[in-house]
Amino acid sequence: MKSRKAWRLLSLAGVGLTSCNWAASAQEALPTIEVGSASSDMAKPAPAEPAPAQTPPPTPAAASDPRAAALERLLPKEGANVYALDRKDIESLPQGNETPLDKILLQAPGVTQDSAAGGNLHVRNEHANLQYRVNGVMLPDGVAGFGQVMETGFIGSMSLVTGALPAQYGLRTAGLVDIVSREAPAAPYGSVTAYGGSHGTGQGAFEYGAKSGQWEVFAAGRLTQNNLGIENPTPSHEAIHDLTQQGKFFGYASYAIDGANRLTFLTGTSVANFQIPNSPGQAPQFSAFGIGWFNSAKLNETQVERNFYNVMAATHSAGDVDAQLSLFSRYSTVHFLPDQIGDMVFNGVASNVYRASLVNGLQGDGAWRRDGGHTLRAGFVVSGERTRNVSSSSLEPLDGDGNPIDAPFGVYDLAAKTGWTAGVYAQDEWKIRDNLTLNGGLRFDQMWQYVDANQLSPRASILFKPEEDTTFHVGYARYFTPPPQALASPPNLALYNNTTQQPGIALSGAVRPERADYFDGGVTQKFSREFEAGLDVYNKRAKNLLDDGQFGQALVQTAFNYDRAYNTGVEFKAKYESGDLRAYANLAWARQRARFVSSNQFLFDPDEYAYIASHYIYTDHAQTWSGSAGASYVLSGVRASADLVFGSGLRAGFANTAHVSPYTQVNLGLSREIGAVFGKPLSIRFDVINLFDHAYQLRDGTGIGVFAPQYGPRRGFFVALKQEF
Repeated sequence: MKSRKAWRLLSLAGVGLTSCNWAASAQEALPTIEVGSASSDMAKPAPAEPAPAQTPPPTPAAASDPRAAALERLLPKEGANVYALDRKDIESLPQGNETPLDKILLQAPGVTQDSAAGGNLHVRNEHANLQYRVNGVMLPDGVAGFGQVMETGFIGSMSLVTGALPAQYGLRTAGLVDIVSREAPAAPYGSVTAYGGSHGTGQGAFEYGAKSGQWEVFAAGRLTQNNLGIENPTPSHEAIHDLTQQGKFFGYASYAIDGANRLTFLTGTSVANFQIPNSPGQAPQFSAFGIGWFNSAKLNETQVERNFYNVMAATHSAGDVDAQLSLFSRYSTVHFLPDQIGDMVFNGVASNVYRASLVNGLQGDGAWRRDGGHTLRAGFVVSGERTRNVSSSSLEPLDGDGNPIDAPFGVYDLAAKTGWTAGVYAQDEWKIRDNLTLNGGLRFDQMWQYVDANQLSPRASILFKPEEDTTFHVGYARYFTPPPQALASPPNLALYNNTTQQPGIALSGAVRPERADYFDGGVTQKFSREFEAGLDVYNKRAKNLLDDGQFGQALVQTAFNYDRAYNTGVEFKAKYESGDLRAYANLAWARQRARFVSSNQFLFDPDEYAYIASHYIYTDHAQTWSGSAGASYVLSGVRASADLVFGSGLRAGFANTAHVSPYTQVNLGLSREIGAVFGKPLSIRFDVINLFDHAYQLRDGTGIGVFAPQYGPRRGFFVALKQEF
């Protein structure tokens, strides 16, 4: 009872941050989530430090944004591998501000494209385990779905940070997507954009920002509808039954109490409805309700996803001290609705799946710059999460020979849990010399979920600049990664005995946290003011490697562990910028292999399970070669841009022993200002997605945790009109 009361008090604090009515929703179910952040010292740069040599050089994004610079002092990335993008980089992509966040990240080194059902992307061949922070505050995991929660229009700058992360970054460690929200302009500014084209695409978006006295506000929103909400399971130009309707909103308000203290509120919402696309010509496998034939092109499965996040933060920045205290909350749900008869005929089961999570938490970070080149940092994060997983399934019994009997009946499987995570860290960034920095720290994390566990994790890295234009980094990190609570709930296998869903392996070991040793090193060389390149290598050894998969027709993920795994890779990046010309190229080689399934064994076919017990296999999301490149140039007011992504193919076949074919997707964009309405600019943009109309597979329907084929988008033409005001 005490834990329930504590949960309710914390829940009320989080719910009080939002105007949304969560009271009714919270009783349905609660998903795992990551929350938005508060900004630090948004109005002005912090006062110049008395010992500037102690302050690490800012990233490119921080150099142009005082808020990003303040966050860099508080939460630096010394010794890690950083790929930074600013607002101009985003707007230079072929789709510009209409580019979804996952497509932006695909242009970074070491990022692999996947289907929406598989998580959209993978960083360094990891499944999920990606941490999002907005203005320094970590967003908790949401319930696994495939909707895009983040709104591109609110991003002022962002960095993808990989490698040996400093001690302040815990739990999700494959990579950090560090976002700084857009700063409100000095004069009120707004825009509206209409975007549409192929695949029945229609989209409207707005942005508005203003400052008044000690206040500043910024808001961005988008409504989208198209007929390609999820990847097409066939190579055809248009998918069958694939309508999606999505709405997103981001809002930010900040109040400067004085020159050193600021209060910030950040809120975001994403609601998305999806039809699940159909693959015609499938052969029925069962007879249900007296029906033995069904047209697979007429299946009617749908999925609804909702996400709400809110952050309230207080920031202090003065003299040698920076600090931020944040209260965050996120509520998330995913609901899969089956085709009752069709799913029974094709799969022998029709499952109505609902997952929900409510996370409330508190995060604090502080930095103190001392004499002698030392910057001491410490902080904490604690969060409580209530999850509720419900699966209401129609099944068929089996006869004595194991054959299905056409006598469907229902089973109800419920798992609800209130769990907690907590972490503290302390570290010392020591500038030994002007060109040599040592960053060392300790982090302790504790989880109380379906499994209770903890770990003390040392972190250390060295940053060395033998020359002004040459930077070496090398680091080690011990990582502790709890499974997302909503994905780790244990099933009641007894409900499925002697039914069409009886597992071949009657084992459901508890999903445990991943523990890993991570080594990373690299060099960045600036050859001229315009051109720089970098190389990074990494090696990870993991115990209880976490992985997820789609093991049924519902597009939700279920977690499991591999007992042992290793992950190695090499990444190359290059960037050129001169005047109106921007160009970049990235190439990565990677390998992730694992053996012996140590939890949720029931998900596996017995033959695959036996093979994995004695062989290292590739994980299903492992891709050997990944690449991206792009360029943009402005001539006579016209911006021409192009980008591409390349992949050697994700894994497929028995125990992931094969892979799908390599592919390259090329996109083009043209944009320019064409006039003025009421004295404000009117702009037009024309985009071509998949210029060469290459029908390539992301998934072929085989491999561990892969349920159906998915193809990349066929060629599409899109037009945008943007009016500023």
